Amino acid sequence: MEKETIISRKETVPMKKETVLSGKKEEWIMSVALITGATRGIGKAIAIKLSKEGYDIAINYRKENEELNELKKEIEQNNVKCELVQGDVSIFEDTERFVKETIEKLGSIDVLVNNAGITKDMLLMRMKQEDFKQVIDTNLVGTFNVTKNVISYMMKARSGNIVNISSVVGISGNSGQTNYSASKAGIIGFTKSLAKEVASRNIRVNAVAPGFIETNMTDVLKDDIKEEISKNIPLKRMGTADDVANSVKFLVSEESSYITGQVIQVDGGMLM
Repeated sequence: MEKETIISRKETVPMKKETVLSGKKEEWIMSVALITGATRGIGKAIAIKLSKEGYDIAINYRKENEELNELKKEIEQNNVKCELVQGDVSIFEDTERFVKETIEKLGSIDVLVNNAGITKDMLLMRMKQEDFKQVIDTNLVGTFNVTKNVISYMMKARSGNIVNISSVVGISGNSGQTNYSASKAGIIGFTKSLAKEVASRNIRVNAVAPGFIETNMTDVLKDDIKEEISKNIPLKRMGTADDVANSVKFLVSEESSYITGQVIQVDGGMLM
C-alpha cells in the first residue's frame, strides 16, 4: 500500500510499503525518480538534488559519455540506488524499453522529470525542415513518448508526480528559436491538459520554465554577451542549474501537494 513517512531529511519523501507474505517482515522502499537527459546541466542537477532527498534515481541518456559513471558514483554516495537507462526519447520503442527497464530494476517510477531537450537555433527563413522536426521530436514528442509509457504505472498506483521542463521562450517566444519556442510552448499545453486528465488519480503534473541558466548550452556565449543578458534580468544574474533543481524538488514534495497544472518560471524576473 502507499504511505507517506517522515525520514531524517528536511522533506517528506513518499515511500512505498511492501509486506512480505510471512506477515513478519515489512520492507520500506524509497521512491524512484526517472529523469530524462540527465547526464549534464539541469538534468544532472535535478538527479543529484533528488538523490539527496532519498530518491532512487534512473538516469536516461542517449549516448555514452565518460561523465556517466562518475555521476552514478556521485549519486550512490547519497545511499540510494542509481541506474543508467539508455534510449532516445524521440523514439517511442526506446522509451517503452527504458521505462520498463527502470521499473524492473528499481521497482517503480514515482517521479518523472521530462528534461531531455535540444536546440537548433536559426531564423525561420534559413531553417531546414529537418531542424524544425528534430527539435519538436526530441523536446515535445519525447515528452509525450516517455509520459505515455510511465502514466499507466502511475494510474495503477493512483499516485505520481510529473515535472516537465519547458522554457520562458515557450511563453514569450524568441527570435531565431521558432522550433524551440514551439516545442516548449507545446510542453506547457501538454502539462496543463494532462494535469486535468489525471488529477483524480492523485497524479500531479507541473512544468518549470527556466530563463537564462548557466549550463554547457550557455557556456559558448562570450562574457560580454552574458553580462548584457544579466543586465536585462531584474535579479541581475543568470540562473544556475541548482535554481531549477530546487523548483523541481519543491514540486515533487508534499509541500506542493495542492499544486497541479502550473508553470513555475525560474527566470530572475525576466517575464512578469
